[in-house]
Amino acid sequence: MTTDRPVSIQEPSMRFGTYMGIFWMFKFIFLPLGFSIPLLQLFFILCTLFVPILGYLYARKFRNTYCEGTISFSRAFLFTACMYIFAAMLTAVGHYIYFQFIDQGFLMDMYRQQLNEAKAMVQGELATSIDQIMIAFDTVAALTPIQLTFQLITQNVFYGILLSLPTGLLVMRYKK
Repeated sequence: MTTDRPVSIQEPSMRFGTYMGIFWMFKFIFLPLGFSIPLLQLFFILCTLFVPILGYLYARKFRNTYCEGTISFSRAFLFTACMYIFAAMLTAVGHYIYFQFIDQGFLMDMYRQQLNEAKAMVQGELATSIDQIMIAFDTVAALTPIQLTFQLITQNVFYGILLSLPTGLLVMRYKK
């Protein structure tokens, strides 16, 4: 029995969001390790740049597997946005565990150290700008692990929705 109603996006967006969230947690491992091994910091950046490509690949797979090769912009946008939201929720668990039990201020100390080193090399307005960045950074460093986790989940959802716009445009395909 065939129906003309479209397939729900919830289950596929949860599945692909889980894959994306696992990828985000995997790439997050390279952020603190990158302070000891700079090549891993480069790998973290490359993995971060790969996120929109992976989102496009998952959206295209959704279109071809679940939508018989055609999808409207709004449906592609909604699928991709939901996928990023589910990924952000899963990644938040990893972020919380890291900041609550593992980090113990390591990331903040390393960033503070890099800012101090940068400040020692510059003068004038750039040094003033670094001072302002350090003040803002001290505000972030004062956050509790749960506050930091909520900040990161909000950021991930925001950027995920922004990435959903071009992804929806690239993936949409109408019947000919």
